[in-house]
Amino acid sequence: MMMKSRVKDAKARHKNGYNCAQAVACTYCDLLDMDEKTAFRAIEAFGLGMAKRYETCGSVCAMLMLAGLKNSDANMQNPASKFATFDLGRGLTEKFEAWNGTCSCAKLRGTDGKTDRLRSCRGCVADCARIVEDVLFAGQFEPYEERSEGEE
Repeated sequence: MMMKSRVKDAKARHKNGYNCAQAVACTYCDLLDMDEKTAFRAIEAFGLGMAKRYETCGSVCAMLMLAGLKNSDANMQNPASKFATFDLGRGLTEKFEAWNGTCSCAKLRGTDGKTDRLRSCRGCVADCARIVEDVLFAGQFEPYEERSEGEE
């Protein structure tokens, strides 16, 4: 049986005070053997483009964290999964970039976060949540309705 999409849950977390990275990571961490409080704490500094530096979008950083949790063999003596995880993460970011043109928080937000932005923060959260469901959990979630440009 397919799970109900959690994209709206991720958006609600963001609306209720979670930063962009926390909203994405905390929505799916339970499926990857991490409790929400640990995910919340671990990803907190990645908000606003990695510690408010407006570099890589925090939602994208959260996708990458989830990719590691999903794909890593956790073999600390002889890790064999890292290049496959790099490839997985690259595919996730490329899908996000195909939708939005960039992974740069500064470019996504624009000069003031409103007038010339490419995508709202909540829209980035929704996009990353959709990509997580479509790629990391392919076939496990009911489809989320189509992405809208004005998605808040």
